[in-house]
Amino acid sequence: MMKLFFVLAISFALLLSLFDSSGESPKHGESMFTVHFPDFHLIPTTGALGPESFAFDFYGDGPFTGLSDGRIVKWTANESRWMDFAVTTPTREGCEGPHEHQRTEHECGRPLGLAFEKSTGDLYIADAYMGLLKVGRDGGLANQVSTRQLDKPLRFTNAVEIDPRTGVVYFTDSSSVYQRRNYIGAIMSGDRTGRLMKYDPNTNQVTTLLSNLAFANGVVMSQNGDYLLVAETATSRVLRYWLNDRSVSKSHEKYEIFAEGLPGFPDNIKRCPRGGFWVGLNTKHSKLTKFAMSNAWLGRAALGLPVDWMKVHSYWAKYKGNGMAVRLSEGSGVISEVFEGTIGNKWISISEVEERDGTLWVGSVNTPYTGVYKI
Repeated sequence: MMKLFFVLAISFALLLSLFDSSGESPKHGESMFTVHFPDFHLIPTTGALGPESFAFDFYGDGPFTGLSDGRIVKWTANESRWMDFAVTTPTREGCEGPHEHQRTEHECGRPLGLAFEKSTGDLYIADAYMGLLKVGRDGGLANQVSTRQLDKPLRFTNAVEIDPRTGVVYFTDSSSVYQRRNYIGAIMSGDRTGRLMKYDPNTNQVTTLLSNLAFANGVVMSQNGDYLLVAETATSRVLRYWLNDRSVSKSHEKYEIFAEGLPGFPDNIKRCPRGGFWVGLNTKHSKLTKFAMSNAWLGRAALGLPVDWMKVHSYWAKYKGNGMAVRLSEGSGVISEVFEGTIGNKWISISEVEERDGTLWVGSVNTPYTGVYKI
């Protein structure tokens, strides 16, 4: 009887959310970006979807992005097409082609975060299932970076950043319990096993910098290299981890809250050439998500029901998803700019905004295209 009550209560809440158009609005900010730019277009991906993150190589070529079938592709502007560059698994049978890639991604790979090491031309890849990988400038099969000395193996590798001065690699593992194919479970359960990690290619040592994170996600280094920002998706906040001991806060903690109460679930973080940081918000908060975040027991109880919550979320995102991005000021973490679609022209989700040469490259883990917007 109790389970039936939960089913009815949660179903009712989901039904209400379908009619809830009161997504959280940013509390700060003077300018508002919309999709009504005079010059914007969508670039379809080929054979797969989900261009989640972008990276440009040393020569400025690209962007490169990972797709749902385990491929990493490169945009060639002079030919106006995506070209295959690399793969994250050696066995490709059954990986590519028209099918539901989420069912095979644990075998075919799912590349998420990307970052180039400028001095060598190597591309580092955070693959959700295969861990931290590296491929040379000519592409091909990516090789796994050794992380054998870890107490807990990587289970949900997500984002990657590289210090251009030292070549040290920083990356996140979203959960030590849940894999990407059940990422909704990591959020609903209140899981706090995410980690921020460091890999030194000179010593092959892997170090855990922060643990007990609630869905560790995007990571980026500040312009001067003093700190890292890491997104904590399940708490809708961004943490600052100090790399310079002289900058550690008065509480002597290595980290502090940089931004909290964001109007959606933060995904990737990228530096903005105009200052500050672009944060992709997978989807805006609604009354339902805010209620669930303040009542963790509801998510845990819902996970015990005979419901495929990944499928529920997929349907919800398709019909109610409303991705956006915010630019946070470098000093205070205050929202200074917003990128958001309008009614009838919304993004299902936004995982990343990469600003380069007056253009916004917009990625989404759910869409079969990349957005290109001229500022």
